[in-house]
Amino acid sequence: MKNLFPFLFLLLFTFSVSAQQLPFRLEELTAPDYIKAVEKSSKTCILPIGVFEKHGPHLPLGTDLYIAREYALRAAAKEYTVVFPWYYFSQINEARHQPGTIAYSPELIWKALQETLNELARNGFDKIIVVNGHGGNNAFLNFFGMAQLFERRSYSLYWFQPTDDPEVVKKAEELTKHDPYNQHAGNEESSVLKAIAPELAHLDRANQQSGIDQERLKNLANIYTGIWWYAKFPNHYGGDGLKANAQAGELLINSTVDQLVKMIQAVKKDQTVPALQKQFFDESENPLKTKQ
Repeated sequence: MKNLFPFLFLLLFTFSVSAQQLPFRLEELTAPDYIKAVEKSSKTCILPIGVFEKHGPHLPLGTDLYIAREYALRAAAKEYTVVFPWYYFSQINEARHQPGTIAYSPELIWKALQETLNELARNGFDKIIVVNGHGGNNAFLNFFGMAQLFERRSYSLYWFQPTDDPEVVKKAEELTKHDPYNQHAGNEESSVLKAIAPELAHLDRANQQSGIDQERLKNLANIYTGIWWYAKFPNHYGGDGLKANAQAGELLINSTVDQLVKMIQAVKKDQTVPALQKQFFDESENPLKTKQ
């Protein structure tokens, strides 16, 4: 019987090591485990993008970072995908007048994002999902996505764009209150952050500043100008986070994560985007031979 102990110990130890889950946070992977992670993820990676900016008087500067990465981590726990660390090289020129804003130049944010994608591709990922937590990135990411077609890429880029579930929104509003200016640090975003990092959501301070639309451009119809956000919300606060709560935040988070899980599964199986990209780049090399 004594001779069995070393064998049983070795067997138990081997089982324990093999039972350990492979981390999905990129920063936690060893180099050998990274190779396994690329394979296990079907060569799919999530890049959660946020920024450092004011979120009213009550939420932290890194709110968008917390939210984007929380979505990614919760989804990756359900559908294995490698998640990139916090990424904050974003477009935030509209908040340069507020303390704590880290606004890099347009040239730098473009180059940083492109080189990050290039490096992820060089290290084995051929499908990259962007999970954006910052509304100020929307126009930038749309243009960046189109600009990917300028030259051949070895990867396919997908941008997660969730939709609001009316029933979930209704339930969340019943737990808080209707917020007519719910755009930035309002009830919805405050509830989500309250669920993720309650110690950082200081809701008692939410009414210290106004989050009401100032409507300073209402005399200019059918016009776009870069100063539009400042004209509407100079406090960089759109909404009222006073009545936010974690239960409402969990409802909103779960709805978004469910959509992200389904997207990851669809992206892993996707053959269409890579095939279309190859066809497009092949035809772009000699457009005169493109079938008319």
